[in-house]
Amino acid sequence: MDFMLLFQAIVLGIVQGLTEFLPISSSAHLILIPWLLGWENSVISSLAFDVALHIGTLISVLFFFANDWVRLIRAGIASIRERRIGNAPDRRLAWFIVIGSIPGAFIGALAESKVEEIFHAPNAPLLQSAVIGIAIVMAALGFFLFLAERVAKHIRSLDQVNIKDTLIVGFSQALAIFPGVSRSGATITAGLFLGLKRDDAARFSFLLGAPIIAGAGIKSLYDLYQESQGGNLGSGDLLLYLAGFLASAITGFLTIKFLLRYLRTNSTDIFVYYRWAVAAFIVLLALVRG
Repeated sequence: MDFMLLFQAIVLGIVQGLTEFLPISSSAHLILIPWLLGWENSVISSLAFDVALHIGTLISVLFFFANDWVRLIRAGIASIRERRIGNAPDRRLAWFIVIGSIPGAFIGALAESKVEEIFHAPNAPLLQSAVIGIAIVMAALGFFLFLAERVAKHIRSLDQVNIKDTLIVGFSQALAIFPGVSRSGATITAGLFLGLKRDDAARFSFLLGAPIIAGAGIKSLYDLYQESQGGNLGSGDLLLYLAGFLASAITGFLTIKFLLRYLRTNSTDIFVYYRWAVAAFIVLLALVRG
């Protein structure tokens, strides 16, 4: 086992766990950090490794909100059995999560592979234009997050979310196919524009993102299974996937806990400034490297 490669897998797992839930874009960081540090390896740049990282964050969101999921699933089943949703908050939220996941799943299925080709084809060098494009997208989402903090009063609770809110946040989630946008960044921004409390906007973002992450993970797990059947995965590769998965899951759980607590008393401005600083640094570095 190459311990430097193991170190890279753990670092990228930590990066995934942090950036999947902080509104700073996991896809951008997972593309830019190997480019920045010169990490070139077909395993850690593979779809299978990316799947392992995303399943790690899926596990973290499922585990952190375990009680919520049990309650929402029971409420959803009860609404089907009784053929009635009514004004029950849990029944409404359960169906809003289903409805809000549809736009992201549909658009992602149609366009994700094409966007991936544009920004970063697997096992291909990262183009300067792609790096600058990611930086521009990061800065732009930062601007909208900055604006969302200032144009709305964040006083609405999650119980006050309606179908219109759900569709707006659901469609914003579809923008996450572009590296630099961030699933949590887009949905939290949309929630803030709609006047949700900051921590409720984040909670809705995380709950709404779980089905999308799960769907993508299931599809890619099938691809991973096919690779393993073809003998394309060595035991060393599996250890890297496991290391990335564990790092992602643990870090993701801690990040969710931190962000929900942080947003109860703080704005998202720190993430806006981080986005702008990283975007400026990346553009400068890309131009210097040529």
